[in-house]
Amino acid sequence: MNAPTATTELPVVVIGAGPVGLAAAAHLIDQGIEPLVLEAGRTTGAAVREWSHVRLFSTWGEIVDPAAEKLLAPTGWMRPDPAAYPSGGDWADLYLRPLADALGGRVRTGARVTGVSRAGRDRIVDADRAAQPFVVHLAPTDGPEERLFARAVIDASGTWATPSPAGGSGLPALGEKAAADRITYRVPDLSDPAVRARYAGRRTAVIGSGASAFTALAHLADLATSDDGAGTKAVWILRRGISGSTFGGGEADQLPARGALGLAAKAAVDAGHADAVTGFRTEAIERAHGGRLVLAGEDGRRLDPVDEVIVLTGFRPDLSFLNELRLGLDERLQAPLALAPLIDPNQHSCGTVYPHGHRELSHPEQGVYLVGMKSYGRAPTFLAMTGYEQVRSVAAAIAGDLEAADRVELTLPETGVCGGAGLFDTPDAAEGDGGGCCAPAPRRVRLGGPAATGEAATEETPAGGCCGS
Repeated sequence: MNAPTATTELPVVVIGAGPVGLAAAAHLIDQGIEPLVLEAGRTTGAAVREWSHVRLFSTWGEIVDPAAEKLLAPTGWMRPDPAAYPSGGDWADLYLRPLADALGGRVRTGARVTGVSRAGRDRIVDADRAAQPFVVHLAPTDGPEERLFARAVIDASGTWATPSPAGGSGLPALGEKAAADRITYRVPDLSDPAVRARYAGRRTAVIGSGASAFTALAHLADLATSDDGAGTKAVWILRRGISGSTFGGGEADQLPARGALGLAAKAAVDAGHADAVTGFRTEAIERAHGGRLVLAGEDGRRLDPVDEVIVLTGFRPDLSFLNELRLGLDERLQAPLALAPLIDPNQHSCGTVYPHGHRELSHPEQGVYLVGMKSYGRAPTFLAMTGYEQVRSVAAAIAGDLEAADRVELTLPETGVCGGAGLFDTPDAAEGDGGGCCAPAPRRVRLGGPAATGEAATEETPAGGCCGS
């Protein structure tokens, strides 16, 4: 395909047909700009469908984008009960699929993007660079490799396909790859009989300290109390000690179902269904008798053998196909430079981040934006509503409406967690110290409905601007 003479004749390529990518397309249409959404999976919302069994801690009222709803209105679509908590499967079937249908031919599935650059310019060349359209290479599932051109590129491909490993150094633990048959990096679907049999009556290590880990612990505790789950036991591996913020914000969280997740994990520990191992950074995973696994720590500790390991240590972005673009990324988080200080867990342990848009998401390469969970790089605590505000601003900026692009149209709920700063405990910190600036002591509460075991699959340990700031 030859590039047209006028870049403005080209579509904006959106990478990823998940919630934020489809919302980006809706906002571009609202601005009179034609989008083309490229999805690597066989269906829209492919990543969401992989955690279809997990219930969100956000309600329907918080996960439907306004521009998308406007696009859906002529089709007769009606938003489900705004106060209800959907599962990932509900979100995919009742919202993402109808939205993709409304977008029609603007969405291509089975189209994996393998590279993005400027037409005729690798990352070295300065001359007339900004005037060139973007060139996008893709490898369709069925068919030969293709080349497309775009006026701008919005990467909403997320981080789901690249989970972080068990190793405490950011690299896979020694033996982790060899033990892959007994390790998963997702919250298991215990409603599936085959998956249930894998964990029932067995000892499972859960590595992680965020919403996904809370959910896995709660599900394993439920299994332990069921007729077929006698003997089920979890070993909760935390890289830090237990503090006032370990179990989240509880009743102080402005998303009640999110607060309930940590309380469910605490209940699992209190009831004896899970044993917590603190300050443990996994160095190696070794085979024991019968194929069981032994986790060895950097401090020399060796834990009793387990049958299975669930690694829920967060996610990281795949930047390989953006290598020819000039991105301005923070060296720690791999997030845009202006956004990184707002979400850096080395500095903050609260989940409150003020809404942000095109300016915080911009790069030296004009016209390219990383949005959604990918914009956070390795940082956690991302909400769908944050992504919707991002793409609203970005679409307005691409359209040249900077007044709208700079306007803030969102207030984010606070987590109620603020346990101090840093990813490591100080050497002299007491194991039970709450510390921090406004962390409430966690206490058990009873929250009705299925939200008590819900989760947003993209979230991990609380991070962000300090409470009240």
